[in-house]
Amino acid sequence: AVVSTQSTGEYPSDKYKRSEEMIQRFLRVDHAGEVGANDIYAGQMAVLGRSEVAPLIQHMWDQEKVHRAKMNELIVEHRVRPTVLLPFWRAAGFALGAGTALLGKEGAMACTVAVEDTIVTHYTDQIRDIVEQGKEEEYRELLQVIKKFRDEELEHHDTGIEHGAELAPQYKLLSKIIKLGCQTAIKVAERV
Repeated sequence: AVVSTQSTGEYPSDKYKRSEEMIQRFLRVDHAGEVGANDIYAGQMAVLGRSEVAPLIQHMWDQEKVHRAKMNELIVEHRVRPTVLLPFWRAAGFALGAGTALLGKEGAMACTVAVEDTIVTHYTDQIRDIVEQGKEEEYRELLQVIKKFRDEELEHHDTGIEHGAELAPQYKLLSKIIKLGCQTAIKVAERV
């Protein structure tokens, strides 16, 4: 006989299923985000690859390549289907990177700051969700990966600020639009 837990009224198998679904959503959206981030930096390098800011962008892109490779491993390991919208996110990421880079170094850095601000919040929310569910031990490796990536994304954010992001034309408006796009992409990629 299956016994319901008194504290939640759920069957143990329901809790397991919810945890697995949570991790599937996390990995699906994180994979899409890291693929998209790579395409953003590819777009920035297509425009600014011969400028004085190219080594800085390349450094951040190199970190994102490591993130993408790890997410590729994790979706296979956890048998997660990538978002069906991945081709769209890739094209949108490249267009966003190239389009903001056309505004100059400051535009590229404004893009980086807006995207990374959203991603840092997203990763922090995921960390909190794992901890609140008491799944730190079960998902220890994933938790370590998310924390590491969050910290590197925060570094990218701070680098963007240090290199003139706030000097971009219409910085506040540009930032709001990019953040809204990122937040929308996160919600959609979790489900589709």
